[in-house]
Amino acid sequence: MSKKFTEYKGLDLPKVAEEILNYWEENKIFEKSITSRDGNEPFVFFEGPPSANGLPGIHHVMARAIKDIFCRYKTQKGYQVKRKAGWDTHGLPVELGVEKELGITKEDIGTKISVEEYNIACKKAVMRYTDIWNDLTQKMGYWVDMDEPYITYKSKYMESVWWLLKQIYDKNLLYKGYTIQPYSPKAGTGLSSHELNQPGTYQDVTDTTVVAQFKAIKETLPNFLKVDGDVYFLAWTTTPWTLPSNTALTVGPKIEYVLVKTFNQYTFEPIQVVLAKNLVGKQFTGKKFIQVENIEDISTYEAGAKQIPYFVDREFIGKDLVGIKYEQLLNYVLPNQNPENAFRIIAGDFVTTEDGTGIVHTAPTFGADDALVAKQATPEVPPMLILDENENLVPLVNLQGKFRPELGDLADKYVKNEYYTDGEAPEKSVDVEIAIKLKTENKAFKVEKYVHSYPNCWRTDKPILYYPLDSWFIKVTDIKDKMFSLNETINWKPISTGEGRFGNWLKNANDWNLSRSRFWGIPLPIWRTEDGTEQICIGSVAELKEEIRKAV
Repeated sequence: MSKKFTEYKGLDLPKVAEEILNYWEENKIFEKSITSRDGNEPFVFFEGPPSANGLPGIHHVMARAIKDIFCRYKTQKGYQVKRKAGWDTHGLPVELGVEKELGITKEDIGTKISVEEYNIACKKAVMRYTDIWNDLTQKMGYWVDMDEPYITYKSKYMESVWWLLKQIYDKNLLYKGYTIQPYSPKAGTGLSSHELNQPGTYQDVTDTTVVAQFKAIKETLPNFLKVDGDVYFLAWTTTPWTLPSNTALTVGPKIEYVLVKTFNQYTFEPIQVVLAKNLVGKQFTGKKFIQVENIEDISTYEAGAKQIPYFVDREFIGKDLVGIKYEQLLNYVLPNQNPENAFRIIAGDFVTTEDGTGIVHTAPTFGADDALVAKQATPEVPPMLILDENENLVPLVNLQGKFRPELGDLADKYVKNEYYTDGEAPEKSVDVEIAIKLKTENKAFKVEKYVHSYPNCWRTDKPILYYPLDSWFIKVTDIKDKMFSLNETINWKPISTGEGRFGNWLKNANDWNLSRSRFWGIPLPIWRTEDGTEQICIGSVAELKEEIRKAV
C-alpha cells in the first residue's frame, strides 16, 4: 500500500526557510553534525576564500550551493566534515581598491603615503563587508565555520605559507630569475601564466602594424646579394613601439627567401627587399602591386602610378643570411653592453611562413622567444638595455609603460594609449607616430590596421606588456609530468574538464612566477647578501628569531 503524504497548499516558503534556519541555530545542528562524528574518518574542506572587500553576488550563491551539497553528502555518509571558512585578504583587488579610494597610484606609495600607512588602509578595507557576507551565509543555510576562519593576513596563516615555501626551497624547486614575463603597468606587477589564461583575458584589438625596412650594410652582404643599390630586409610587427628596442632580425634557417625589386609605396623610391618566398603574395597583394616577368619592366614605373611593379630577382636559403648586419632602424640609443654584436641576422627555428614576412623583428627586452634566440646566438645578441640615473641596466620603457627620456620625441609617452587616464590620451598613439616616422624616412614598406587577440590584465582590464623582470619562480616544469600523471587518477566530473582544459594546462605549464611587486601581501622569506653569493629561506617565525639572534 502506497504511503500518503500531507498536501500543503499556499506554502509560505520564506517562513518555512526561516523556521528551519532558526531550528538549526537554536539546536546547534551544524555543530552537532561535527561533534557527533568525533573519531570518524574526516572529509577535509577548506572553503576557497572570498574577498571581503567586495560584495557577494549571485555567482557566490551558486558556487556555495554546490560546495554545500558535497559537504552534506559526506556528512550523511558518516564522515566528520569541519568545513573551514576563510577570507582572502591579500592581492591586487584589495590594493587597487584602496589606491582608488585614496586617490593614489603605486608610485605614490613611499612618497605621498608611507608603506605602513598604506598597509593599514588595506587591512581596514579588506574586512569591510564581512557582516553582509555572514548574513548571506546564514540566510542561504550554508554550513561553514565562520567563528574560526583562516584569514590570509594573520601571522599564523602567513607562517604556514613560509613553511610550504621552505619545503619547496629545500627541494631545489624555488629560484630567482630575470626573465621576460607578463607585466601589468597599471597594476604595477608581474603576472603568472595562469592569470593570462583566465576567461576574457585575451581580447580582439585593432592595432597599427608596420612592415619595416631594415637597410643592410653592404660590406656584410654575401656575394649572392651584392647588387647595385641598397638591400632591405622586411620584418612585420604588431607592436611598433618595440622597434626602438630592436637588436636583431631572425630568419628560419631552412626557409626559402627571395630578393624582390620594386618601389616604396610611400616615398616611390626604388628598393630591393628580402622576404620569405611563400609570403611574397601576402605582402604584394591587392591592386597596389603587379608582378612583372622582366626586370626591364620595372624601369617603366612613374612615381604615383596606380600600380607598383615588382620583380622576383633571385632565391636563397635562410641559413645563408645569418651574420649579415644592418643599420639600426631607430637610432635613439645603443645597447649599453656589447653594441658591436647587435643589429645582425640570426637563425631561429620558431620562424614560420604563416604570416608576416618570414623575418622576425627581434627585441630581446620585450619577448620571451626574442630573448631566448638572442641568447643562443653566437656571439650573443645584446638586449636594448641602457643605464639609468642609478647606473642600473633598464629597458627603454619604464615600469609605468612610458618611454624613457633617451627616446627624444617619444620620451615620457605611454606605449599604449589605454594607459592614459580618461580624456588624456593623444589622438595619435606612439605606434602611429613611429609608423609615420618610418614612412617619411623610407623605412616602412607597409602600414596597416590589423585585428588580433591581445592579453589584458585580469584586474585592470588594460593591456599587459612582456617585460624583463626579476622574480621568484617555482620550477613547475621539473614536476609537471608527475602532476599530469596524478591528474589522470582524479575522478573528474565531467571528464572533459579534467582531461581537457585542466589536463592541457598541466601539460603546457610554465614555471610559476610566485612573487609580486606589491606591498600588501605575504613577504617572501628569503634573505640574500647584496652580491647574491649567500641566501637562506626561513620557514617559521621561530627560525627567523634564531637567525636574528645569530646575527646579533
